[in-house]
Amino acid sequence: MQKKRPPRRKPQPWWAELPTEELLDVRLCDLDLHLEGTALQQRIDRLHEELARAGMVFRPYVWLATDWFTPEGTTGFAVPFYLAHRRLVRLEHAQMFEAEGSSHEWCMKLLRHEAAHAFDNAYRLHGRADWRATFGRYSAPYRTAYRVKPTSKHFVQHLGWWYAQSHPAEDYAESFAVWLAPNSRWQNVYAGWPALRKLQRLHTMLRDVGDLKPFVKSNDRPESMSRQRITLREYYRHKKASYGQGEAWRFDRELRMLFAMPETTERRDRAATFLQRERVSLRAKVSALTGQHRYVVDQAVTAMQQRCRELDLRIARPRDQARLGAAVLTTMATLALARGHKPRFRR
Repeated sequence: MQKKRPPRRKPQPWWAELPTEELLDVRLCDLDLHLEGTALQQRIDRLHEELARAGMVFRPYVWLATDWFTPEGTTGFAVPFYLAHRRLVRLEHAQMFEAEGSSHEWCMKLLRHEAAHAFDNAYRLHGRADWRATFGRYSAPYRTAYRVKPTSKHFVQHLGWWYAQSHPAEDYAESFAVWLAPNSRWQNVYAGWPALRKLQRLHTMLRDVGDLKPFVKSNDRPESMSRQRITLREYYRHKKASYGQGEAWRFDRELRMLFAMPETTERRDRAATFLQRERVSLRAKVSALTGQHRYVVDQAVTAMQQRCRELDLRIARPRDQARLGAAVLTTMATLALARGHKPRFRR
């Protein structure tokens, strides 16, 4: 009996084995990326299956670009190019300390969210009176920063960072994503919440139009990869700059409350060394708490570490207390650094 031959591996692109420094000098357009045959395409197919199971006729088109976003009026959305290849995911992690959408669950959440915006464009949902009565004015200012009420039950919780509270369009998109997700049991999960009324009204709206052909069709693909002449190195330089530049350190008083001067604790470990050991943990915890990109948190830790070196500060309290204090101070510095800069996502 003949053994089945294992499936042939897809040939790797010419740049996949390049050292990082050489890879960074490759232009985005020369990566020659495609969705076909990737894990990302399989997830997009799953999104389409979810829409079909929900009774929706609409299927958004998807293209590779520089970020997650749905342009105004388009019936498709962009996903970041790095998700099309594992080597580029690793590069994104190395440059930005995270790669948004790189896990299956995370990617599906983002796909559902962006599909909601594309669906809205396709059926002009936000022009309906019941949409405005449910979510608010679509034309409300889209601020770069927003204040949240962490205990509010007026909004669903989907992507995290209380993103539904940022704008009526995001309140809608987060609600749509919760409604669409298989086995989400939103009727039970949000029982007793004012957010449940929004989900119920949205359910009615979607049933009104779900089996109709879209009213709007588009084929625009802004920022598509074939038009990107910049190198990966330039791309990451621009991306890092978009999260804000380091500002003058202004938390010396808090640092001295947390750590101690060398003359009082000469034999204690240096605070800068302690912060270096805690950097990965601080980056993850503060990013989850504040909703800021891990790169921004890392900048805050770097500034704190540098100032600790300059003052030669030492550890003067138990480690668990020092970790808690460092997390609080890193949060303060992160929010100060990020103030006025871009949110995590674009609609």
